[in-house]
Amino acid sequence: MTNKFQFFNLRFQKTIFILLTILVIAVFFRFWHLSSIPSGVYPDEAINGNQAISIPGKIFYPENNGREGLFVNLLYLSFSLFGISIWSLKFVSAAIGVLTVLGLYLLTKEVLRITNYELRITNNIALLSSFFLAVSFWHVNFSRIAFRAILVPFCLVFLFYFLFRGFRTQKPPNFLLGGIFFGLGFHTYIAYRLSVALIIITLSLWWIFYRREGRQKKYLFHISCFMLSTIVIALPLGIYFLQNPQDFISRATGVSIFASDHPIKDFTKSLALHLAMFNIWGDNNWRHNISGKPILFWPVGILFLIGVIYSVWKVLRPRKSVNSLQFIGYCFLLSWWFIMLLPGILTVEGIPHALRAIGSQPPTFIFAGIGGYLVWLKLKRFFILKPNPLTRFVVPIFLFILIGTFIFAQYYRYFWLWGKNPKVEEAFSKNYVEIGNFLNSLPKETKKYVIVNQPGVLVKGIPMPSQTVEFIERTKYREPQAIYLLPEDIEKIKIDKEGVIALMRYDESLLEELAKKFPQAILLYAR
Repeated sequence: MTNKFQFFNLRFQKTIFILLTILVIAVFFRFWHLSSIPSGVYPDEAINGNQAISIPGKIFYPENNGREGLFVNLLYLSFSLFGISIWSLKFVSAAIGVLTVLGLYLLTKEVLRITNYELRITNNIALLSSFFLAVSFWHVNFSRIAFRAILVPFCLVFLFYFLFRGFRTQKPPNFLLGGIFFGLGFHTYIAYRLSVALIIITLSLWWIFYRREGRQKKYLFHISCFMLSTIVIALPLGIYFLQNPQDFISRATGVSIFASDHPIKDFTKSLALHLAMFNIWGDNNWRHNISGKPILFWPVGILFLIGVIYSVWKVLRPRKSVNSLQFIGYCFLLSWWFIMLLPGILTVEGIPHALRAIGSQPPTFIFAGIGGYLVWLKLKRFFILKPNPLTRFVVPIFLFILIGTFIFAQYYRYFWLWGKNPKVEEAFSKNYVEIGNFLNSLPKETKKYVIVNQPGVLVKGIPMPSQTVEFIERTKYREPQAIYLLPEDIEKIKIDKEGVIALMRYDESLLEELAKKFPQAILLYAR
């Protein structure tokens, strides 16, 4: 008994060590040079920071096509703790990204435990899945950008971790916590709303199981706990949408396939492109991806396909050879993956779209973990069938080199191949950051004007690109010192002796006009 306890204790210590190592890797990938890679601050990031400074605490921000308020309010906490900077703007996303890696480990173990896997096997797959997520370009990238979408996989992994743990342990607190995360998710990103379909499928599968066991009353009690906490957390946003129904769908109607002239054709095209983005051709937007590259590193992409095929096979096997819990587990993973791809599939703009499909990240890497474990089993059997005295030494060294090479390859893809590409600077509006830094270098009493001659969604009458310059100003002064004007409003400029006028885009005729009217002013423009 003592030897068995020591064995399990040793295995537990080994698991904790590996998991902590994975989390350290996740921290490194998300925080290393966080202020400078990606280079710049995109206006969509900047407006989140600006509103966190000036008007925190709102449930919903209707500007810029509408945004749920949770992320902005987390930014307010970050600024309160660390001050206003590019680093603290991106800290929230990076921290959420690390917590999601931990959550994926916990979730994977919980889901696979009901599929008749041994605890040791579920643990190995969970470690593989979390490792793949920790170094994935797809997840690392959105963990380093101040977009609210990073909260979607975070809420989903903890929602389903507590929900499946509740079904396994039969303890109401787990259902309450699951409901809290389910409700919290509605405060994140519009793509999250499709998780309602996933919840309906998941709860229906569990209802069938409970009914077969004759425990319908127990099920209803547990789901009542789950829904109660969900309603409490989601209710404030629901009330807001009842009072402001125009904000409920916001930008979704403009990019939906249902607004297209050929919805069936566009759906088929979008579906094909989104299925292909994992291994063939990915998102072309440099903010989201290495333009056109598959969103999965090719070894992970192969393991992902193996995991998907294996899961489909498990679901489609004759019912006599599959227990109901195993069916629930694999059906849940496949449903999650497809349903959370739909926010991308059901749109026609910028497809395939890695950001809108961000909710499919957790099952994607669980499939990769399953595929990785299946490959390892094949390799393990090969070494057992062909024993070699050097095997116990060669295999660990080989695995160490393989893992190290894999980590370096992922590091190279993000921090060099993508991070140092000039197109990334352009995608993240580095030129606007440079304008803001120049304005901050001037004495406070210097009169400063920014001519926003770039198109964009209007925020208080000024196009969105100005948000980046405003945020950079706030990193020094908290409130912008420059006056932001449209090109047609240059008569409002008042410069007697000296001042600075910055254009957000080169315009030769406008520069000539300004030079004539304000010869004493310094003129500059974004490159």
